Amino acid sequence: MIQTPLLIGFIIMSLASLAIYAKGAHRGPLTSHTLIHAAVPFIAATAYLAMYLGVGNLIKPDGTVTYIARYLDWAFTTPLLLAGVVSSAYLAAREREGQAGFVASIVTLDVVMIVTGLVASLAPYGTLKWVFFAWSCAAFAGVLYLLWKPLAAVAGQQPALGAAYRRNTGFLSVLWLIYPVVFAVGPEGIWMVSDAATVWAFLVLDVLAKVVYAFTSERNLKAALAQPGR
Repeated sequence: MIQTPLLIGFIIMSLASLAIYAKGAHRGPLTSHTLIHAAVPFIAATAYLAMYLGVGNLIKPDGTVTYIARYLDWAFTTPLLLAGVVSSAYLAAREREGQAGFVASIVTLDVVMIVTGLVASLAPYGTLKWVFFAWSCAAFAGVLYLLWKPLAAVAGQQPALGAAYRRNTGFLSVLWLIYPVVFAVGPEGIWMVSDAATVWAFLVLDVLAKVVYAFTSERNLKAALAQPGR
């Protein structure tokens, strides 16, 4: 039943938002990390509540459903997560020059990725759908490039923080690479798996990317900042 994972998602994300804020840093360089990562599951909880209540669930002529709230969730939460990653890269930087530019460019690519993904979902099955899906993947490739090339170089100015950045970015990158696969094989793509299976898959990915990642990334950064001679 589709309602069950949506309700579970709302409960998990609501509790996670409180837990991340309660357990996170409230002073020092990781304060922004706590604020960002507490906000992310709160937004996700709102989206799961909307989907559970049927708000914005668009049933298309072919019988498939586009969950508009899911895309609105991603349009807010993924830029926040990326802003947090950029901020963590600059914890090791001697200069803050370029940080605002990286945030602007990576968030722009990310929003293009989400919007074109939504267009691909809404488009009828055929060439148009896969053109926009491919363009969404191209924007995602740009996000990955910025994360793993120039930003990794910035983070690498300090070995311990650079290693923490790579672990955190690797965790998030692997999870985000699975999202388009789920899209492609689900009802919004070639419909190899059911809508219910897709909803469960996105729930698991969301919990890992928005909750588990929040705790593991903070632990990695905290350990790096505690290294002597940083």
